[in-house]
Amino acid sequence: MAEPLVLLPGLMCDARLWSHPFLALNDMRAIMVAPLTGATSVGALAQAVLEAAPRRFALAGHALGGVVAMEMLSRAPDRVTRIALLDTSPLAETPQDAAAREPRIIGAQNGRLDEVLREEIPPAALAPGPGRIEVGQTVLDMGRSLGADTFVAQSRAMQRRPDQQKTLRDCRVPALVLCGAHDSVFPVRRHETMAELIPGAVLKVIEDAGHLPPLEQPDATTEALREWLAAPLVLR
Repeated sequence: MAEPLVLLPGLMCDARLWSHPFLALNDMRAIMVAPLTGATSVGALAQAVLEAAPRRFALAGHALGGVVAMEMLSRAPDRVTRIALLDTSPLAETPQDAAAREPRIIGAQNGRLDEVLREEIPPAALAPGPGRIEVGQTVLDMGRSLGADTFVAQSRAMQRRPDQQKTLRDCRVPALVLCGAHDSVFPVRRHETMAELIPGAVLKVIEDAGHLPPLEQPDATTEALREWLAAPLVLR
């Protein structure tokens, strides 16, 4: 068996985000989808996943999951065999962006979770086309399942997330940086910069996808992950 794979969902996403790669890739490896709940800091979320994860593992994270994945790599570089970062950012949140989260946090606390979820990932952050409606509904379904308390906790974690640029410069395992071409939450240019930080990183931009490539273009996303998992563990 190949090394186990740990998948980390994005903000207000659950295992449904990873359903296609999970089903497609679990024939040759154990796969764990780790929930990012129960803590209000990236450090605490990362530590909880590390305590539950196998001794050594491949690691892929989307959005908030990517932020937590980078923290895990920083804390336990000897345990992470390879890393994939999807639609995320290594930068600390700016004061302006942190402040912009406050109205959404208040909205979630006051019973307006559906409205807040639509603001968090607006239609414009997804690729245009008929699939946008179905993906948006899946986002609502996942968010409702997790609930307002999780939204508040995950938003606090994003507000206080650390800068991970040094972690990426120090990365010495096979790395995939992937994003949707239409992602307006974390645009393509940010991923280009992120890939430049990581020695030997592979950058994949998924056309006809926005902030949620695993849902918008599951085949293309899974194929990129498959290629990343097949890459030699020794960087050349």
